[in-house]
Amino acid sequence: MAVALAALCGCSPKPATSTRTLAIAAAADLNFALEEVSREFTRTHPATTLQIAYGSSGNFYAQLRNRAPFDLFLSADVEYPRKLAQEGLAAADSVFTYAVGRIVVWVPAQSPLDPATALRSPALRHLAIANPQHAPYGRAAKFALRSLGVYDTVEGKLVLGENVAQTLQFVESGSADAGIVALSLAIAPAVRGRGRYWEIPLDLYPKMEQGGVLVKDSPAAREFRSWLLAPGGRAILKRFGFYLPGE
Repeated sequence: MAVALAALCGCSPKPATSTRTLAIAAAADLNFALEEVSREFTRTHPATTLQIAYGSSGNFYAQLRNRAPFDLFLSADVEYPRKLAQEGLAAADSVFTYAVGRIVVWVPAQSPLDPATALRSPALRHLAIANPQHAPYGRAAKFALRSLGVYDTVEGKLVLGENVAQTLQFVESGSADAGIVALSLAIAPAVRGRGRYWEIPLDLYPKMEQGGVLVKDSPAAREFRSWLLAPGGRAILKRFGFYLPGE
């Protein structure tokens, strides 16, 4: 009957629009930047729905080794995607580098501490960093503290966040007086007015090459990777304080 009615009105039934879901495991430092990337990507790719989970890269690596249902992994340390590819748990030859991360000392706007001198201040009671055991930003923070010669002084004051986003939350909530967090979080519009920061010099910690891998090779995953590495995606990452590969 539907066919007959379509014929009578001189039109044919429209095919249903197919939608795709892309599940992404993303490093916590991408929290704000990836929100903007996602908006722009879905505007030009309306048939793809993005489902993004944020957390520590080391934890995601462990989950993916146990076959967690993600299609794409964006890590704060490119070594995790490389390991997955080497272990046959991700699409071969699909590893890519998308940014270089940077760390800062962050204090709340009302804090009497100066972020440039907070690590040496006797008024510093608790310092938040991401857990170095599984968070690349935590490892960078620990390395920087040693390079600055203050690790032995602050070791007993450390408060460990599950990831770098939780580290920022610890400082905002008052659980820590200062924190070492990602620059991308400190300058995000939602955070910028709530605190002050001092950027730790790049030569005080290893270069933080952030990379990704296609856990499941699909058209949607390839399209998102291409968009992230294209001028539109790169411009957004740069606005959030990331250095870009090749710069």
